[in-house]
Amino acid sequence: MRSPDKPAQPEPSPLFDNPTRTDPDFTTEVPRILATPLHQSDQNRALRRTAILVAAVFGLFALVYFIDLAMSSGDVPRGVTVAGVPVGGISRVTAEQRLREQVEPRLSHPIMLQAGDVEATLDPRRAGLTLDWSATLAQAGKQPLNPWTRLTSLWRTREVGVVTATDRAALAAALQGLLTTTDRDPIEGTIHFVGTRPIAVEPRTGQHLDVAATTDLILARGIRGGAVRAPVTTQPVRTTADGIRAALHDIAEPAVSAPVKITGDGQDAVLTPDVIATALRFAPDSRGGLTTTVDNPMVIAALNPQLISTQRPGKNAEILIQGGAPVVLPSVDGRGIDWAASLLPLLDVLHNPGSQRSLAATYVTLPPTLSTAQANALGVTTQLATFTTGGFAADSGQNIRRVAEQVNGAILRPGETFSLNGYTGPRNAATGYVDAGIIDHGRPSRGIGGGISQFATTLYNATYFAGLTDIEHKEHSYYISRYPAAREATVFEGAIDVKFRDDAPTGILIQTAWTPTSVTVTLWGTKHVDVESITGPRTDFIDQKTETIQGQPCTATQGERGFTVTDTRVIRDATTHAEISRHTRKVTYDPEPQVICAP
Repeated sequence: MRSPDKPAQPEPSPLFDNPTRTDPDFTTEVPRILATPLHQSDQNRALRRTAILVAAVFGLFALVYFIDLAMSSGDVPRGVTVAGVPVGGISRVTAEQRLREQVEPRLSHPIMLQAGDVEATLDPRRAGLTLDWSATLAQAGKQPLNPWTRLTSLWRTREVGVVTATDRAALAAALQGLLTTTDRDPIEGTIHFVGTRPIAVEPRTGQHLDVAATTDLILARGIRGGAVRAPVTTQPVRTTADGIRAALHDIAEPAVSAPVKITGDGQDAVLTPDVIATALRFAPDSRGGLTTTVDNPMVIAALNPQLISTQRPGKNAEILIQGGAPVVLPSVDGRGIDWAASLLPLLDVLHNPGSQRSLAATYVTLPPTLSTAQANALGVTTQLATFTTGGFAADSGQNIRRVAEQVNGAILRPGETFSLNGYTGPRNAATGYVDAGIIDHGRPSRGIGGGISQFATTLYNATYFAGLTDIEHKEHSYYISRYPAAREATVFEGAIDVKFRDDAPTGILIQTAWTPTSVTVTLWGTKHVDVESITGPRTDFIDQKTETIQGQPCTATQGERGFTVTDTRVIRDATTHAEISRHTRKVTYDPEPQVICAP
């Protein structure tokens, strides 16, 4: 309600009227309302300035990033090192060149192999080990896209391992080539003598380089130089150094300290220290030491000549043809030293001092290899077959006489096989043979022992008609007219032989007789069979060729045609005359060329 005394006044504006208002909220409310629009404007301006600044910085950073990325494209990432050498931030070509110059000399040194107690040197290049710088740098990777990684690479480093290019086959081959250096066979300890002075040989284990394992080890290790402890397999020995020294002092030295006396029947022998040293044999035992044996044949060779007068050799029974009939000459027992029994105590004696170094020889009866009873039991009573050939030259006759002398009196026991080459042994000048005519590829020539084929043919025919079993014989390549066709033989030492076997229950005596114009072989025994020879006609003739010899020794010949012929041997029982066997042999003789000797 308005007061009547005052005129009515308009209501003041709550914002602008009555500035002297004493409302306590007035002074704070007005500034708040007026200040709010002004603060938001400043803030927006600040945000805009910050955004512009951030955008500018980011843009600059992005610009720098892309420039850096563009400029380093193709280069090794920054911070990369290889074997301590920095190669980051430069081109791969430059990096490879730097590594070759600074790192390769350090890593391409020879590899020293320590194989057991042996050292060997391996050349990396020859072994197929080289440095692959391209692959090494490839490990560094491409330029990183992570900005932080690129930034930190300015002060951080990253080591990249060296890559080795390897040729496993070449490395294995190079290691194989070192085996002569790294490998050795085990050496057993032993004792050898220098004169009569014993010397100990120290034992040494053997070893073998494990090529496969060493190859793997080197491939995993790479090319860098230095030493590699290569794996080896060892071959142990059974002896020890202590065992060898014990054998030296306890056995070897006393053994040669003095001679040994061997007492015989009326004659003594002396075994000297030098013979003892030569005859001693040593071998590993089961305790690291040595066992000792004596080479008895060597000792016997030294003692037997000294005691030969105390021995008497035995004599075999002989079968001789006297008055046209076989006669047995009795055998005689011999007396000799039983060397095995005599030398049995020798090792014990070798430990004794000089005054006690002696042993006695033990004598025994030596029976003959063919006793009188055995000779009589052979049943050599009758002439079985005889064959004669002739027409040989004088020089060939000397060889025929020599081989006849060697074979005369040979005895073949039941079931035994006779070999002409084996019975006569080597036929050379030392055994009484001379140079004589031979046939060499159809032409006359000369050689030691020429003419032996004539004896071979004579012997073969005697065994043929005696009914002995033919084991081996070979005809001449060319027919020789003084021999029966398809029933002759040649010999060549070590290659061609005449062999036959006595399949009868009784034995055979071979008798030979030589004259300057003929040779005869007669076989004696017990007659069991009759033998017939049937020679077939000559067929399939082959004309000879003509050969002209010029500029060398030559003997002209007319030559002969070649042909084929057969021989049939029929064997019948000597008592019943029943046929036991019939065997046909077909032989083809080559044509003998006509030889013309040109001036």
